[in-house]
Amino acid sequence: MRLFFTFLLLFSLPSLAQSPSIEEAPSDVEESSSAEDLSSAEDMATEMAPAQEGRPTPEDLMRKLDVEHIIKNGGPLVYLLAVLSILAFALVLYFVVTLNTSRVTPAAFVREIQLLLKAGDMAEAKELARKQSSPVAELVNTAFDYLDRAGDHADPELLRQVVEGEGVRQVGRLQSQVTYLMDIGVIAPMIGLLGTVMGMLRSFSSVALDNTQVKPDVLAGGVSQALVTTAAGLCVAIPAMIAYSIFRGRLAKLTANMELVAADVVTSLVHQEKK
Repeated sequence: MRLFFTFLLLFSLPSLAQSPSIEEAPSDVEESSSAEDLSSAEDMATEMAPAQEGRPTPEDLMRKLDVEHIIKNGGPLVYLLAVLSILAFALVLYFVVTLNTSRVTPAAFVREIQLLLKAGDMAEAKELARKQSSPVAELVNTAFDYLDRAGDHADPELLRQVVEGEGVRQVGRLQSQVTYLMDIGVIAPMIGLLGTVMGMLRSFSSVALDNTQVKPDVLAGGVSQALVTTAAGLCVAIPAMIAYSIFRGRLAKLTANMELVAADVVTSLVHQEKK
């Protein structure tokens, strides 16, 4: 019996010696799995690094936002605003050349016509006025035309009214030209507002038609069109209104000068008629 237990003990010792290795097996498995996870994570990071390096940064996108991209995002209304801006610039150049004292009330002509009228040289004064094309020369020509038609029955008061009427016509012609700048300043923001509405309709229509597959590029394109057309309309309107204000003030000064010259011419002609 004792011998039986002795053999049983001898057979159980090897199994007891192997039991710790069985218990240590899960730790080895865990270590191997964690190592594999770490290596796979490193591989994923290595694969994603080139993709992140190739992705453009916000600074790169701002550099690419040139005039061509802005016009493309704005749509066809931007071209119409560009035409208005060119027209406004041409009008500004035209008014810089025409709305000045040398063109409306040239000092040399006014001084010479006053000297001729005071000297009583009506024929020379008529010839000088016929050669000029300025608004103040038109006033003088109108006065001489009335005197030629009226003859000896010329009325000084009627002469003054005729000259004042011609002065109003000349000022109205100049003022109607300057008003074109104001028209551009009013129309350009309205075109920009139309582009804003069209851009918003473009964005929200894509959501309304298929709200399950909303495309961010379509939404962004509509919003971009709205912003670009609004900004373009204001960029055209603000300088146009500033230029209109400047030329309107200049026209007011020129009108005052024309009134003074017209009054002087009428006074000289009436004085000559009384002689």
